[in-house]
Order: sequence, then C-alpha cells, then structure tokens
Amino acid sequence: MSSDHDQDAVKRGRRQFLGLAALFFVPLAVAFWLYYGPTDWRPVGGSNKGDLLDPARPLPSMALPTPDGGATDPGLLRGRWTWLYVGDGLCDDRCRKALYLTRQSRIALNKDMDRVQRVLLVTDRCCDRAFLAQEHPDLVVALVETAEAAALLGPFPVYDGVPVASAGRVYLVDPLGNLVMSYSAAAPDKALLTDLKKLLRLSHIG
Repeated sequence: MSSDHDQDAVKRGRRQFLGLAALFFVPLAVAFWLYYGPTDWRPVGGSNKGDLLDPARPLPSMALPTPDGGATDPGLLRGRWTWLYVGDGLCDDRCRKALYLTRQSRIALNKDMDRVQRVLLVTDRCCDRAFLAQEHPDLVVALVETAEAAALLGPFPVYDGVPVASAGRVYLVDPLGNLVMSYSAAAPDKALLTDLKKLLRLSHIG
C-alpha cells in the first residue's frame, strides 16, 4: 500500500511540475509562433518588419582580427543580441545610415541597452577610423578580409544575387550566435527597434 501511495504522490508531483512548466513555456511558444510562424500573424497596426531567417542560421565562433592588430574574443557574437553590418571599411552612405540607425535604436532601448551590442564586419579597405571613433565609439569593428575570417559570412543569406558585402543590410544575431533577422536598406527606420523590443520582452537570454 505504501509503495502504491508513494507512486501516486510521485505522479501527482510530476503532473504539477509539468503544469507549472506549461504555464511558463506555452505562452512564450505561442507568442513566437503567432508572430514569426507560418500564419504570418501580426498585431493590428504593427509596422513592417525585417526578413525572418527560418530556420535560424548558427554562426561559427572565431576570433577575428581588429584594426589595431589585436583580435576579438571567439565568443564575440554570444551572450548578447547583436546588430551587425557587413561592408567596406570606408563606410559609404548606406553604411553610415545603417550605423546611425543601430546606434539610435540601441539608445532608445533605455534600460535594455546593455543587452545589445553593435558590430561592423569589414570586408575591405579598413577603415575610416576618424569617423568611427567620433560617431560610433561603442561599435566593435572586426575584419573579415582573410579567407579564414570570411568563413563567418558563409551562413549569411544572399538576396537577389547581391553579395553579402555589398547588400547594405543590417543583421540581427541572437545571444546564442544564431543569425535570425535581416533588414534591407529600404526597411522602415523603426523596424529594428520594434522587432528587438518584442524579442527582448520574450527572451530570457542575453
């Protein structure tokens, strides 16, 4: 009898645990599925968003050269959300607009600002250092000019046949190092901030 009673107690405890877990995880899963799933559901009045990468694309961990001759931590793209831009180090108008947009969007996150970093991956002609130092002192600049470093760009999507280095896009990387979103130069200015605010509310990582 005691054994049967103990087994019943274990089963009840397991059911209670699963019930509590469901209360926490199910709403989160439903929110992600509704917002980013195949239903393409969006809240009324929502703004246009970036291009979702489904499935997300894991980026390799690697130390990248920096303009000062050093190297980044291999886990550069881990632990925080990352807005990332890929392009020429001289930084043309599209580049400057993208960096300005990510800077202002990060500032607008207020108390969540430290959960986000900005990274510029330079593919050639590094760099307009005076501009970057004056306008973007918090920006992490890394070089992907060598074949080994350029392997980091392998998982990046190519849109309309335009190489990643010339696309002028902003990319969003999650704290696990997965490439999850991409924004064209024509995306609405508020798209980056709107998307990331929602993800930060839903996310318990980064």
